[in-house]
Amino acid sequence: MGRRQRNKQGAPAPLDGFSKKKNNASKNKKNDKRKRPANNDDKVVLKKQKVVEKVEESDQEPDFLAEANNSGDDLWDNVEAASDDDDEMLDDEFDLEGDGEDIFPKADTNFLGSDSEEEEEAEEEEEDSDEDDDDEHIAEFEGLDERKSRKIEARKAREAAAAEAELMESAMQTNIAEEGEGFQLPEGGEEELTADVTVVNQRIQELVNVLNNFKTMRDPNTSRQDYIDRLIKDIAYYYGYSEFLAEKLFNLFSVSEAIEFFEANEVPRPVTIRTNTLRTRRRDLAQALINRGVNLDPIGKWSKVGLQVFDSQVPIGATPEYLSGHYILQAASSFLPVMALAPQENERVLDMASAPGGKTTYIAALQKNTGMVFANDANKDRLKSLTANIHRLGVKNAVVCNYDGREFPKVVGGFDRVLLDAPCSGTGVISKDASVKLNKTEKDFIDIPFLQKQLILSAIDSVDAKSKTGGYIVYSTCSVTVEENEAVVNYALKKRPNVKLVPTGLDFGKEGFTSFRGQTFHPSVKLTRRFYPHVHNMDGFYVAKFKKMSNKFDSGKDEDAPAKKQANGSSNKKEDEEITFNDEEDAKYIEESKAKLRKKKGKK
Repeated sequence: MGRRQRNKQGAPAPLDGFSKKKNNASKNKKNDKRKRPANNDDKVVLKKQKVVEKVEESDQEPDFLAEANNSGDDLWDNVEAASDDDDEMLDDEFDLEGDGEDIFPKADTNFLGSDSEEEEEAEEEEEDSDEDDDDEHIAEFEGLDERKSRKIEARKAREAAAAEAELMESAMQTNIAEEGEGFQLPEGGEEELTADVTVVNQRIQELVNVLNNFKTMRDPNTSRQDYIDRLIKDIAYYYGYSEFLAEKLFNLFSVSEAIEFFEANEVPRPVTIRTNTLRTRRRDLAQALINRGVNLDPIGKWSKVGLQVFDSQVPIGATPEYLSGHYILQAASSFLPVMALAPQENERVLDMASAPGGKTTYIAALQKNTGMVFANDANKDRLKSLTANIHRLGVKNAVVCNYDGREFPKVVGGFDRVLLDAPCSGTGVISKDASVKLNKTEKDFIDIPFLQKQLILSAIDSVDAKSKTGGYIVYSTCSVTVEENEAVVNYALKKRPNVKLVPTGLDFGKEGFTSFRGQTFHPSVKLTRRFYPHVHNMDGFYVAKFKKMSNKFDSGKDEDAPAKKQANGSSNKKEDEEITFNDEEDAKYIEESKAKLRKKKGKK
């Protein structure tokens, strides 16, 4: 037995006034999961000894002690052994009933184990990991100690103040004041303003915020156009566009959506494949590719033959299934014009710009190798890939030809359906070909639409309006500019009044523009469909579908066409009669082909 244990005073007698409270408190404390370490028992005993010594030295005797002395009982005769629970209950009671004088000295450690409130707050700030435990402990005894509740409130106030300070600092960094001070455009040379890419990106976000909340965030001395000009310059520098193309694309969207469009062009589109239904079914193809380690899913509810490839352990373009012609690598957007065309079996279909053959083979698959598909392309070098895909996929109803599409009403006509996927600027496939950002000029957006207008008139003239099942023309581009899409369609409606726009049959996509920056188009142009990379996660695309009502049209509405065509070196003749085969002209081509064949065989 140690010295302290030998000198330990006996347990005092219980107090009548506190017996019930003590018992209830001891019961409540049994549920407390956080117990103090056992090595604190000696400190508790010393504390009780100090308490007794201080009470004996005190001149003023408390009321409850006087009552106990009058009763003749010794104060400490029957008191139970000291414990943490009893100490805490006594502290609470004396805090409520004391007269301002410290009857019992403050314990060495307070409720949370720190020496003082100041030290506890410092410890909370230094050790964030202990705050959660402290909060849980305080919450359990929140009703017992009002002081701890005040600490929690003070802590919450400090956190709120810190959050407010962080917001104010962020507002200062973005140079946007809260009280009427608009965003100031930076001053300096262009090289100085674009020296740091991070600063440019941050300024783009600031300008977007200002333009979206122009009334509240604008600088009264700065016009909206000034903000837009600065934003377009920053976009052109940050994303690598020419200012001309950046402005043209920016004007197609709202401010926030324009940034989403530019961001989407920096991300590659998903890899998609189309099942060749002439050789297999999508379910069987998917199972075969999964067995080879390809992770894929159906491309969407809108397509019954498309699959999206997420990753593959084998080259997706060199599997046995690919070489066997069970599928073809094809962008999801290229499905759309063929779906809109909806070719039927036993029809004669013309694909005016068919290379490399994705759309041509899709048409043949929908026709189940019946009827006839004329696969034409003006570029002879691209016919190699076209022919290779036709053979690999098992297409047997295709005729490959190499003509300028503008000659087709004279070469052959009377088709049930015509698909014109016209040559375009490629502004919808920037993610695949980043060179478009810089190599497109204003002249390109004059020359390309001019060619497209000639091609769409030739496509319309090549269709037989008297077809029992057809009479449809689909015009599509991989561009998002209005000059190549709505403007061309509107031109065709004016020059060929015997056609009208009909629904494309595609249940998604955005409607075409009926007005754009002062230009007004035919109301039916809203039946066309636009597809964007940031909205539909596919290449930018445009699809329009015409129905030819008659093979004749009022030539009076096209009086200015001959003069325009002569000025541009084009002599396309408008025919009022039904277009048929020209045997005399065909005989000339046949004779030329026979002569080439004889020359190859070494004959004269």
